Amino acid sequence: MKQGIIFDMDGTLWDSAGNVAESWNLAIAEYGKKHGIKAEEILFSDGTLKRERKLTTGDIRGVMGKSMDVIADIFFGALDKETRTELLELCCKKENAYLREHGGNLYPDLEATLGKLKENYPLYIVSNCQKGYIESFLDYYQLWDYFEDIECYGNNLLQKGENIRLVAERNQLDEAVYVGDIQGDYDASREAEVKFVHAAYGFGTIDTEVPRIEKFSQLADLKLF
Repeated sequence: MKQGIIFDMDGTLWDSAGNVAESWNLAIAEYGKKHGIKAEEILFSDGTLKRERKLTTGDIRGVMGKSMDVIADIFFGALDKETRTELLELCCKKENAYLREHGGNLYPDLEATLGKLKENYPLYIVSNCQKGYIESFLDYYQLWDYFEDIECYGNNLLQKGENIRLVAERNQLDEAVYVGDIQGDYDASREAEVKFVHAAYGFGTIDTEVPRIEKFSQLADLKLF
């Protein structure tokens, strides 16, 4: 029987929110300068943006786990759809390049724990991110050898539950567990009909009693199947 572990990215493997905010602010400034649009005319549709305000780490953490189109609606809802799509593409491009150069914050003992897990299970990543985001993470930290397969919303426009199922089927897994940190991750695991472990150190809570870890290293000692 083939069993595998599929990981969420943000709030599970790392916290990139600070550097994502930096990269998006650079993209917004570049786009605004090119098209003569002020930041306060770009960001947010609910009137909450104060003059000269930029995206913060907290803003980014607040949307982690959502698909890129939803994030664009939240941050750039004041813009028409065509402009919103164009700006989102620039933000994603800047973000991937910035993270490939600067990385993010890995959770403690991540690589050592991945090494232990890989002794017994194939490992995978599924995220709601844009195309290239997972690759930037793997490139910066040289972690490619730990993972058998990756998939994301940006590759195929499928939601997380569909991509979890896709990865499980593509790799002929008889059983799988998804490790994630927010309610949406748990809901996606239910949709994909796989087990779930809550990374409780991450960005969210789960409204159902599920197996949980308080730090990443605990995953190596948890009975997964």
